[in-house]
Amino acid sequence: MDHAAEAHRTDLMTITRFVLNEQSKHPEARGDFTILLSNIVLGCKFVCSAVSKAGLAKLIGLAGEINVQGEEQKKLDVLSNEVFIKALISSGRTSILVSEENEQATFVEPSKRGRYCVVFDPLDGSSNIDCGVSIGTIFGIYLRKDDSEGTLNDVLQPGKNMVAAGYCMYGSSCTLVLSTGTGVNGFTLDPSLGEFILTHPDIKVPKKGKIYSVNEGNAKNWDEPTKKYVERCKFPEDGSSPKSLRYIGSMVADVHRTLLYGGIFMYPADKKSPNGKLRTLYEVFPMSFLMEQAGGQAFTGTGRALDIVPTTIHQRSPIFLGSFEEVEEIKSLYAAHESKTL
Repeated sequence: MDHAAEAHRTDLMTITRFVLNEQSKHPEARGDFTILLSNIVLGCKFVCSAVSKAGLAKLIGLAGEINVQGEEQKKLDVLSNEVFIKALISSGRTSILVSEENEQATFVEPSKRGRYCVVFDPLDGSSNIDCGVSIGTIFGIYLRKDDSEGTLNDVLQPGKNMVAAGYCMYGSSCTLVLSTGTGVNGFTLDPSLGEFILTHPDIKVPKKGKIYSVNEGNAKNWDEPTKKYVERCKFPEDGSSPKSLRYIGSMVADVHRTLLYGGIFMYPADKKSPNGKLRTLYEVFPMSFLMEQAGGQAFTGTGRALDIVPTTIHQRSPIFLGSFEEVEEIKSLYAAHESKTL
């Protein structure tokens, strides 16, 4: 191996080093964000390890049995939730945590309180574990309002106010995709080092895409614009090739593919779920934040996804996100539909 190649191979950009470099551009930075993020990364490593053992545990009959401490083996989503809550509180940098698993928000006690609020889905797509489909953790980070002691209003902010968002996908490899508001970068866990290494620098979603991703099982309940868009995907009016349908049913995996290859991911409102099905704070917002940072768009059917002001922590929202031009087409279909119904 020549020296240049060897130098390149050994000059590994870890996620910690990357974030430190990013933060050094902000003279006012106090290192709090780096500490918070390293605790999130630790949680992701733990869950990655637990997920990879989960299939084996199930096959050889460990899950649901009593462990050596006399505790029943915890379900993976419950375990993941506890891991993240403990990691976030022990960072000493958070004041409010909102998890998909907990009905109420967690308010951190004053002695351990910091200036960040974290919203997260600890194990998105966990029902897919048994069939080996990629699942993941989604998170978004807000700064507590300056004059606040830490109230629910600190997390009930529009998604555009997030200071960072990301997801970690546990699949054939463990990949963490992150944005701190200056583009999107992807890191892959190197198991031999136990470190996330920068493998996908400055991710940009293609302007157009050949893939659409939606649960076709809901088609009978869709509104006109969604029906029309999917019809165009299958039977293009301009004589071009039809788009391919790809739907995994695990949001992290579907959005990850959309981010890298382009296209559109949709979970529209329909007759059965008039407010959509995905949760605004910890699914729609972080993924929309990442998609916009990568040059794509995120639309709800009525407006920009990141402009929603949530009123409850588990509120739902419709979502169309992906390549700029694909979302543009959805927007024009909704605009035409609206002018027709006025």
